Amino acid sequence: MSDGDGPAVGRGTLAVVGLLVVGAVVAWLVRPMLHGVVYVVYSTPVAIVALVGAVLVYALLGRSGAGDALAQRGVSGADGVGIALQGAVVAFVLLFLVFSVPAGYFAEEKLGKRTLDGSETVDELAESDADNPRIVPQSVATRYASNTLNFPQYRIGGSDVTVYNGTPHWSYPLSPDGTFNYFTKRQHGTVLVDMTEKSARIRTVTGDLNRGIGTAFYNNYRWKLLKQGQYLVNYRDPFMVVHEGAQYIAVPYTKPTFHWTPLPHTTPEWGGVALVHEDGTIEDLSPSQARQHEALADQRLYPFGLTRRSVAATKYRNGIVNTFTSHEGEIEVAPVPGEGNDQPFTVMTDNGLQYVVAVEPYGEAQGLREVWTVDARTGEYERFAVEESLLGPRKATDFVRQAARTTDWDRFDPSEPIPVVVDGTFYWEVRVVPNDSSGISYVAFVNAETSDVVEVETTREVEAFMRGEAPGPGGGGDGPGGPGDRAPTVVVQRVAPNGTVISEMEIYGNESVRIVQTNGNATVNASG
Repeated sequence: MSDGDGPAVGRGTLAVVGLLVVGAVVAWLVRPMLHGVVYVVYSTPVAIVALVGAVLVYALLGRSGAGDALAQRGVSGADGVGIALQGAVVAFVLLFLVFSVPAGYFAEEKLGKRTLDGSETVDELAESDADNPRIVPQSVATRYASNTLNFPQYRIGGSDVTVYNGTPHWSYPLSPDGTFNYFTKRQHGTVLVDMTEKSARIRTVTGDLNRGIGTAFYNNYRWKLLKQGQYLVNYRDPFMVVHEGAQYIAVPYTKPTFHWTPLPHTTPEWGGVALVHEDGTIEDLSPSQARQHEALADQRLYPFGLTRRSVAATKYRNGIVNTFTSHEGEIEVAPVPGEGNDQPFTVMTDNGLQYVVAVEPYGEAQGLREVWTVDARTGEYERFAVEESLLGPRKATDFVRQAARTTDWDRFDPSEPIPVVVDGTFYWEVRVVPNDSSGISYVAFVNAETSDVVEVETTREVEAFMRGEAPGPGGGGDGPGGPGDRAPTVVVQRVAPNGTVISEMEIYGNESVRIVQTNGNATVNASG
């Protein structure tokens, strides 16, 4: 009998081995598709505890003879191996669910305390950079970019912040539009919207990228990264970089740090930046290498998501139990108005490019509790603890509504309150935009201590206010006889075919404007 069964057993074993080999090869080839599941399992070590428990249950049920007893009673499918395997699967699922919840709390508590211990407490915030004010909200920039787009086969992708020629911009990939183009075309370029100008200042850099954003997987940067770069890391928040005419995709990533007590868990830490070149070449840069890379000079490098999660995790500073009981000293990241955008916000200061996160006390309180600033290039955290009563971002927008009694708030919304420091005074810079995000009506600065509101309309007025100059009509602060003393006489607007104002030029009484046609047939002079 054994001689007859041997070849069959051997063929069966070979078939199983063959299927396993084929499955492994297929999994290797499509490993980018499996990354989400693999990374979750890898970064959740409590699964090891659940697996050990499942093995114990399998062994105990296998030795107990429960399966055979059930089979003798006529229970279908019950045998020694079957019942043990089923019990092991159920045990794994239950143990994983039961232990993953407390392990998650331990992870957040560890991350919060690590953030607090690694941060420096400061007595004042860095002064805002008046030459690079953040004026254009994300929703308005997206509208600007869409309105001026003239590529019928492409659309703009998700927005992010990049620095171009020393000025912060909103950046958008030019991704294929439509099903056919999605599968046949590559990313065609980058759209840049200057966030320091109230009117639309847009630059489009064209050129196909071998691996881009918003394309089919075989032309996509992420597929290439997960095939040739590090696999067991979390790539998030890609953004476009334009340097000396060349386009890059910069992708900050995090990696897990393992902790084994009191339950196995992980906390994220900054791993580095993957830089994807136009030809698809990948550079895996450590944080220090990224800061030294020429193409990434002045760019933000630290992950956005890690900043928000780390600051939010400081709510556990007085322990996990406190967050369920007395809430002593507990904080929460302040919710802010602004369609499609949330903290942290990227701002330019005298200390360079920073992320800012405003936090409020837990609960219904809307005062300002802390302001966290994070160096966008080094990831160094600073915490400004508010000792006096200051308005939080939500309450600041309420004062903007109260101050502008003639504004139709059914048609306009306050957007993205940004912390601004002028001569040591803390303000909230609030942009008032139409509901359709077609532009910016005006900018309001709210004194966080006194609740006084100053409204300004032009880019020059914003810059003048941030330099500490007294605001006034057309307040450009350019000296006697300049724009700082009076409003412009004429404003020349460059308008797109759909009516969007692309740029503005202010003309004053002692100035003139000359319009010259390119064919040289006519010259028009106009005085202010």
